[in-house]
Amino acid sequence: MTSTGETTATAQATGSPMLMHRLLEEDLLERGGGRPFDPAPGLLRRRGQGPVQPLRLRNGAPAWLVTGLDEARTVLSDPRFSADRVRHPDATGLSPQEAEAFAATGVAPARPHVERRTDGMFIFMDPPEHTRLRRLLTGQFTLRRMKALESRIREIAAGLIAEMTAAGTEADLVPAYALPIPSLVICELLGVDPADRAGFQERTAISLNVKASEQERARAQLEMHAFIQGLIAAKRAHPADDMLSGLAHEADPPLSDAQLVDIALLLLAAGHETTANMLGLGAFALLEHPGQLAALRADPSLLETAVEELLRYLSIVQMGVSRVAVEEVTLGGVTIPAGGTVVIAMPEANRDPRHWDDPDRLDVRRPRAPHLAFGHGVHQCLGQQLARVELQVGLGELVARLPRLRLAVPAGQVPLRNDMLIFGVHSLPVTWA
Repeated sequence: MTSTGETTATAQATGSPMLMHRLLEEDLLERGGGRPFDPAPGLLRRRGQGPVQPLRLRNGAPAWLVTGLDEARTVLSDPRFSADRVRHPDATGLSPQEAEAFAATGVAPARPHVERRTDGMFIFMDPPEHTRLRRLLTGQFTLRRMKALESRIREIAAGLIAEMTAAGTEADLVPAYALPIPSLVICELLGVDPADRAGFQERTAISLNVKASEQERARAQLEMHAFIQGLIAAKRAHPADDMLSGLAHEADPPLSDAQLVDIALLLLAAGHETTANMLGLGAFALLEHPGQLAALRADPSLLETAVEELLRYLSIVQMGVSRVAVEEVTLGGVTIPAGGTVVIAMPEANRDPRHWDDPDRLDVRRPRAPHLAFGHGVHQCLGQQLARVELQVGLGELVARLPRLRLAVPAGQVPLRNDMLIFGVHSLPVTWA
């Protein structure tokens, strides 16, 4: 069992991206204004001001915004920047008084030392604790399992398109297609009964809605926690050929139930929410760039590079990735004090003109180049190859099977997910008549 202090600290750590969104000015987050695929207006206005810029949060705390690709890669790979929100709380955890003192003196407030972490929130850990848990998970992403899932993904996508066309000539692509594909895949990966996916989607949406009340999010998180606990108990009693069973029975030393719950929750959110929104927003982007869609239809071999370009161009993870400097660091010519929080602006880093020509243009023929859609360094996304397959198959099947696919409403009426941690569209009405 974790101590009360560590449990509280872990809860604060997992809430950090949500708090960060609430403490950032809206013009750094909300896309739209006729340019739903571009970075937020506040980011566009900051262009030309350097790859690392000072940033003031709404609680008064100083932070630093990283917009350059090279600098972002450094933050994500340099051990002088910590992901551990228990040992190194970021600026979202500062009280107004602490924020004011830090801004005035440049000295971060001291925090209680944590000897050992016993939770499973590995994305908020540093090596060596992170290394052990990540190695266990890497061992579950076997080539055999991934190949079996690829054929299943194609079967799922084809079946969903058949259901849409059998029901008529219009559909909302988000609930009918974009959400079910990754939901069904992650259910199979973790051994979750597909019948439970609707409740999972609902709870996940509430917990990631930055405009939901604290009570609504807390209730959704408690319900999800209870569901995962029951699932783990079932896997311990009756193991099957799934990832959660493997983690429950093959780890040495064994993982506790609390660690398994944390890991499962992270995998469910990471394996579902991001891919679902990339499918919906990616389809929207292609429909709004008919020349690019036509090129993809004419040459399906472009699909792999098209997915990489969409990942770069759309950057659905906006401002939720942050790190804390554990010592004074000079980055991009800017000095960041020990305890300082750096926030990576993924949409800008993925459009760094030092690395891409005409970066604000979608080009499905653009040669593949490194981007940050799946992160970088030791925390780079474990399931990125699976996500790529889901996107390639999901978008490829749409393009091939629905040659007349188009929006059923004006583009300006497509509701954007500016109220969520992960950007995308809430719905995407389409027709193929």
